[in-house]
Amino acid sequence: MMETYQFPDVTKLAIPFFVIAILIELWLVRTGRTKGAFETRDTLTSLMMGTGNVAAGILLGIVSYSALLWVWQFRFLDLGVSVWTCIAAFLIDDLRYYMYHRIAHRCRWVWAEHVNHHSSQHYNLSTALRQSWTGLFTGMFVLQVPMVLLGFHPALIAFVYGFNLVYQFWIHTETIGRMWGWFEFIFNTPSHHRVHHATNPRYLDANYAGTLIIWDRMFGTFVEELEEDLPRYGIVKNIGTFNPLKVAFHEWIGMFKDAFSPGLTLGQRLRYLFMPPGWSHDGSRDTSETLKAAYVRRNPTEAGRPGLPDSKIEPAE
Repeated sequence: MMETYQFPDVTKLAIPFFVIAILIELWLVRTGRTKGAFETRDTLTSLMMGTGNVAAGILLGIVSYSALLWVWQFRFLDLGVSVWTCIAAFLIDDLRYYMYHRIAHRCRWVWAEHVNHHSSQHYNLSTALRQSWTGLFTGMFVLQVPMVLLGFHPALIAFVYGFNLVYQFWIHTETIGRMWGWFEFIFNTPSHHRVHHATNPRYLDANYAGTLIIWDRMFGTFVEELEEDLPRYGIVKNIGTFNPLKVAFHEWIGMFKDAFSPGLTLGQRLRYLFMPPGWSHDGSRDTSETLKAAYVRRNPTEAGRPGLPDSKIEPAE
């Protein structure tokens, strides 16, 4: 008989907190009491993207959850539910999130659903709600399969991931500067996540953490926010629209348009789907590597600093 577990939906319970926090931040920014920026159309777009994400989760989330429940029958262990299994599940799932997030920035197929979260040129709490409508289609829920096989029930995994999402809400702000040194060393913070959302060359493809920044420190993707190079937000080529449909689907459309362009080989078509964003068969577009290399050529004294190559030579395609 298959076990059933009942857990509260942490993210839904946190919605009132999200709304109150956004209103407080908006008031603080508009009254000049703190740093930050809001644009009405941009904020409304983020809220509509968040609403669409919730709707997509209700309509399509059952697919991935059912797939994980099917995998559950092949588990090696059943770790049950306790304080310790919840803590272990949270830590392992946070590492899983780091892996997913890194893939999302290095594989265009997954970037197509994640790019909308980076599409705002402002950075405030409403940006945290600018979430994907198409996450299911990337198939990245397979990264949770090892946890299920190890004995963590899919319901428990969903439960602890809810805490991860709630944690990530508050780090989308400019109102909080640097925090205590020990906290900045262990946890993801507004300063670390501002780097992640920035388009400055040194900050591209950095700070993928969900809750614990130690994963970035361990795997060499950590870059510190610098006062002399404050983050500029958005994506490398901003889309210039507040239409939530375009925000949600523009990269999917662009990706498939590239992949089905005439005159390409099968290998080139596949590369347009799975190579990093910016890859092109003729090298006519910029990737994060070429942008970093170009920045170092213009600023040779920056070579080798965190987030930048130690050579002015562009990497080979």
